[in-house]
Amino acid sequence: QVQLVESGGGLVQAGGSLRLSCLASGRTFSSYTMGWFRQAPGKEREFVAAINWNSLNTYYADSVKGRFTVSRDNAKNTVYLQMNSLKPEDTAVYYCAADQSYGITQNPYAYDYWGQGTQVTVSS
Repeated sequence: QVQLVESGGGLVQAGGSLRLSCLASGRTFSSYTMGWFRQAPGKEREFVAAINWNSLNTYYADSVKGRFTVSRDNAKNTVYLQMNSLKPEDTAVYYCAADQSYGITQNPYAYDYWGQGTQVTVSS
C-alpha cells in the first residue's frame, strides 16, 4: 500500500509560479512511475505530466509543455511539479498518482494509488 500526500498548492496571479510536492509512503516508491493529473470544476480529470522510476523518461500534456517540469527525488520519496507561467485555465485540483508498472502513460486507469489533491488557483 502506498499513501500519497500533495502539498504546495495555493493562489497565484497569472504568470506566476508554484511548485507542488507529493510525498509517498512505502519503500518501493523508487520503482513507481509517478503522474500528475488535474481536475477543474465540471470537467473530467486530465493528465498533466508523468515521470518514470529513474527520471530518464518524462511525458507532458501539450497544454503544459514548456511551462511545467516534473521531477523526483527517490531518496526523499517525493515527486515534484514545477509550474511556471501559470494561466487561469491551469486552475484545478492537482493530484499525484503512482503506477506500479515500469511504463509511462497518461491513462489515469493505469495508476494504482492517488493522493487527496491540492488546490491551485490562478487569478487573472
